[in-house]
Amino acid sequence: MKLLETDVLLVIDVQNDFIPGGNLAVTAGHEVVPIINELAEKFRHVVLTQDWHPEKHSSFASSHPGKQPFSQTEMHYGPQTLWPEHCVQGTRGAEFHEALDIPRAELILRKGHRPGIDSYSAFFENDRKTPTGLNGYLRERGFQRVFCVGLAFDYCVRYSAEDAFKLGFDSVVIESATRAIDLEGSAEATRHSFRRGGITLVPHLGQ
Repeated sequence: MKLLETDVLLVIDVQNDFIPGGNLAVTAGHEVVPIINELAEKFRHVVLTQDWHPEKHSSFASSHPGKQPFSQTEMHYGPQTLWPEHCVQGTRGAEFHEALDIPRAELILRKGHRPGIDSYSAFFENDRKTPTGLNGYLRERGFQRVFCVGLAFDYCVRYSAEDAFKLGFDSVVIESATRAIDLEGSAEATRHSFRRGGITLVPHLGQ
């Protein structure tokens, strides 16, 4: 797969709390770091996203008395999975993994900072209409194809890839550079959604 000047690599939430040992660890999440570092060397343009929650964020199970992590609740924008506290602003868990080495990244987009709404996608909050501003940035820069990698495959990577496609970008997910949480079959559901929805899923760059 030949890379073009209008391609951008979107590196999603490679943060300590999503790595084994973190508060919301993705199984084998650390394995994506060297793969992403190598991929980033191949792209002229790279954007990083960073989950960036205030304390007592509404998506935390601890903010809902009697609720347990990974249970569901109904928010004003629809159903929401409740998570362990993670990626709290200014904490070590919110920092990028120390081995992530992408000094040429042109933008760091922080998301999930509004107290009352979660944000899986790099493009929209979970109400599916409040923009993060990433679409405008990519449009003004003239990008046309978005390659998505990072954590987690079946949540933030999935929603970002699907929104990129809906917004008119060519959307590609490099599966070897992602890992899944896989709640109740969510990883396979993501693959099915990609096949149905026009997102290109490749095992490695160039395949």
